[in-house]
Amino acid sequence: MTTDSDGKRMRLRYAGHCRLCGAALPAGTDAVYERSTRSVRCLTCAPDEADAAEPGDADAETPADILRLRAPASAVIAETLRVQAGAPPRSRTARLFGVSPLSADAAPWFLGTLGELHVGRLLDELGPGWHVIHAIPVGSRGSDIDHLVIGPTGVFTINTKHHPGKVWVASRALVVNGQRTNHLRNAVHEAARASKLLSSAAQRRVPVTPVVAIVGARALTVREHPADVLVVRDTALRRTLRDRPTALSPAEVDALATIAAAPATWGSAEAPAPDLAAFAALRESVASARRRQRTWAVGGLLAIPTLLLAVSQLLPAALAVLAG
Repeated sequence: MTTDSDGKRMRLRYAGHCRLCGAALPAGTDAVYERSTRSVRCLTCAPDEADAAEPGDADAETPADILRLRAPASAVIAETLRVQAGAPPRSRTARLFGVSPLSADAAPWFLGTLGELHVGRLLDELGPGWHVIHAIPVGSRGSDIDHLVIGPTGVFTINTKHHPGKVWVASRALVVNGQRTNHLRNAVHEAARASKLLSSAAQRRVPVTPVVAIVGARALTVREHPADVLVVRDTALRRTLRDRPTALSPAEVDALATIAAAPATWGSAEAPAPDLAAFAALRESVASARRRQRTWAVGGLLAIPTLLLAVSQLLPAALAVLAG
């Protein structure tokens, strides 16, 4: 590949993916930023790039690029850390026995974050011809779109729901562990809002399909598919998106992706980056507590045979004493 003045080598502060080959590019990866397309290329697709920049070059990223490269789950990561900041520190005994560091209020946010991170990784592997933007701030009231996907089969808003229990779906209802939810209604509203904003920016009608991605469900029963929302397991998400009829040409996909990458399209100011390092530390602390819990559980199970053996040896003597 020849050197071009449009590209600048940089270290990504936000996760993204290569415009050419679709490879996932985690935060901290060296890549080449293209000013004209406001996208990035991996170094494999730009081996001869000579216009290098120091890592963290302030001129290398514009507000539009920050939105395009925004890390998955940015909004829920920030909320998880905000809520968790009010949790009292664990005592030494609590740490010893593996009590979770998560507060009761922060636990649902943490679970939701794990779901969005998981779905974000899946979507970033859709490959060439697909564009994914994560955690898009919409408006000025704190709303966001978990994932926006633009590809040959159309435009999709992906609403991730992490539900470890039983999920039941009908034409107008999505029920989790016996409790009716608003997931379908909210997904329709989100897609309609995205369609309105994208259509206004593109100056043409842009249909958007709402998707609810279910993560971690022990059972997913679909009695009847909703007419206006796709409800799929995370494992079937990429296949579902790819297998739909072709709706957009490559040029249309790229044009819509550029429009979607602009914060002005969504009527939002630049959103601050979440503290990914702080969340990684919290996640490791939670994982460490769970490992300690398992260690205590296994230790307890291993102690049962020893205890039974001791009882069996002492029982005859105790009965003899009682008989005497």
